[in-house]
Amino acid sequence: MAQVSRGRRPISEINVVPYIDVMLVLLVIFMVTAPLLTQGIDVELPRAPADPVKVVSPDRPPLVLSIDAKGRWFLNVGSDPEAPLDRATAQARVTAMLRRSPETPVLLKGDRRVDYGRVVDAMLMLQAAGAAKVGFLTETSPVPPGPREPGSQTR
Repeated sequence: MAQVSRGRRPISEINVVPYIDVMLVLLVIFMVTAPLLTQGIDVELPRAPADPVKVVSPDRPPLVLSIDAKGRWFLNVGSDPEAPLDRATAQARVTAMLRRSPETPVLLKGDRRVDYGRVVDAMLMLQAAGAAKVGFLTETSPVPPGPREPGSQTR
C-alpha cells in the first residue's frame, strides 16, 4: 500500500517582506541625503513678482550662469560647477552646450549686490555665445504695492 504523506506542502508564493524592508531603508536613506545634494553657488537673488520658469524637458536642465557678490562667474555645466570661470572659458562652454542642443534654456542668476555692469556683461557674453533668449532668476516675492497717493507719508 502507498504511504500518504500528511506533512507540509511546498508554498509557491514569494515572500515579499524582505523586499519591503529593503525598500523602506532605501527610501529613508534617499530622504535624508536628498537635501544634502543641492549644488550651486550661494547667491542672494533679487526679489520680483514673476511667474516660475516652465521647464521644457525634464531630461535637459537649463544652462545657468551664476554671478556671486564678488562678481565671479560660475556655470552649472563642466567638470567643476563650483569653480569660478573667466569670460573666455564661460563663453566657450556655453557655445559648445548650445551647439549640441540649441533649445536649452539659458538663465542668468546674479547676486543682488553685484555691479549691474557685470550682469550686463554676462548677458552680452551669453548672447554672443548663441543664446537667443536669456532669462533672469529671482526670488519670488509678493506683488509690490501700487503707487502711493500724492502727499502720503511712510514711516
